[in-house]
Amino acid sequence: MSVHVAAKIMQDVALLRHQPTEKRVRVLEGGTVVADTRGATLIWEPRRVVASYAVPESDIRVDIRETESAVAAENPVVLGDGPPVLDPSTGFGFHTSPGTAVQVGNGLGYRLDDADLAHLIVLDFDSFDWLEEEEPIFGHPRDPFSRIDLRQSARNLRIELEGRLLAETTRPLLLFESLIPARYYIPRDDVRVELTRSATDTVCAYKGHATHWHVSGLGNAGADIAWSYENPPPELTQVAGLVCFYQERVDMTVDGVLLQRPRTPWSPRD
Repeated sequence: MSVHVAAKIMQDVALLRHQPTEKRVRVLEGGTVVADTRGATLIWEPRRVVASYAVPESDIRVDIRETESAVAAENPVVLGDGPPVLDPSTGFGFHTSPGTAVQVGNGLGYRLDDADLAHLIVLDFDSFDWLEEEEPIFGHPRDPFSRIDLRQSARNLRIELEGRLLAETTRPLLLFESLIPARYYIPRDDVRVELTRSATDTVCAYKGHATHWHVSGLGNAGADIAWSYENPPPELTQVAGLVCFYQERVDMTVDGVLLQRPRTPWSPRD
């Protein structure tokens, strides 16, 4: 009996998972080295879909002391048809595996009760600055089991909302990312409406800081309806300046076929 790989991966989301890395990882706070290690491990607590870094306690150079757990509200999100999971919108202080909250320097950490991981301290990514080898990382640690492929396409893409044409192109750049719906990046010249820059600024660990865009005349439906990466990392310069509409929120037709809107954390709230 064949196994659907993505479904199998999502089945394991309910488990506490870990994966060691060969990268040298340095953790800094205001220029002070908090940890410098070649023994870092990625940790996914149950229901988490984004990993945190854990480092050996022996490689931490600042004081560690037990503290009260930080207050963080649970924010379940939906990916496809599976059960709700937790992404970074649920803060570090919300834990789904037994352990003890600790303070690491001025930042947050967590000591898991799991015997295999007892020598590690999980660190709150947002409490610190991070280097992998000599390169800074941002957003959250990258998943070694996730990848991004970019493919130039000649598909006929038409994007509408409430009967209004937003964009039409035969030269989209398709971005395929593991477990995420394919994204269609469009040249600015093929966007048929005026875009107004939003104050919203988000960050992707892979693509960098995203600029968001409004389309006027659509009310709330037109707010933050699209995004672009103006200065992506060197490995993703192909997406620079291209516009991507949330297909969770628009009517997208590809080669004459209307696509079903996917269910993701970016879908409209009921």
